[in-house]
Amino acid sequence: MSVNTDTTPRCGWATTDPIYIQYHDVDWGTPVHDDRKLFEMLSLEGAQAGLSWITILKRRETYKAAFDDFDARLVAEYDEARITSLLTNPGIIRNQLKVRSVVTNARAYLKVQAEFGTFDAYLWRFVNGEPILNCFATLADIPPKTPVSDAMSKDLKKRGFTFVGSTICYALMQSCGLVNDHVQSCFRYHCDN
Repeated sequence: MSVNTDTTPRCGWATTDPIYIQYHDVDWGTPVHDDRKLFEMLSLEGAQAGLSWITILKRRETYKAAFDDFDARLVAEYDEARITSLLTNPGIIRNQLKVRSVVTNARAYLKVQAEFGTFDAYLWRFVNGEPILNCFATLADIPPKTPVSDAMSKDLKKRGFTFVGSTICYALMQSCGLVNDHVQSCFRYHCDN
């Protein structure tokens, strides 16, 4: 039996689960500008609604396989037969509304790409192209949503996206580095104040 001797100071939510540690240390708060990855994270954050994030992280690879590596052009073409097939996949959350939202969002995403050139350009305009670097002392200080996530949510919904409430949008902002909410005691903490 091995004992975890890693004493690296991290945000408290990272726990000792290797999947969480990897996600915390590499992904969370790191700016993402790749459109496919942004679509992936939008889809996963929507799937997470009402569940723990670790539940989704443990299924991440299965989600990628099920949704054609989050190639929005392919996902946007899914028909009822494909959606029905996805709803039988035990490796994803088989909630019909959540599965359908990935397809709906792929279609809306393609329209945003056509209008703005990239989904990256569209999304990052909400933070003027630069990550918001917060300076929170504890996890309790981190808000579940902000005026920026409210604006993003409202605009995404207007464009036909689903499962994009303000809390989901703020989680997307955190996961894709539009905002950096690593707490002050974390080794990934970074603040410009």
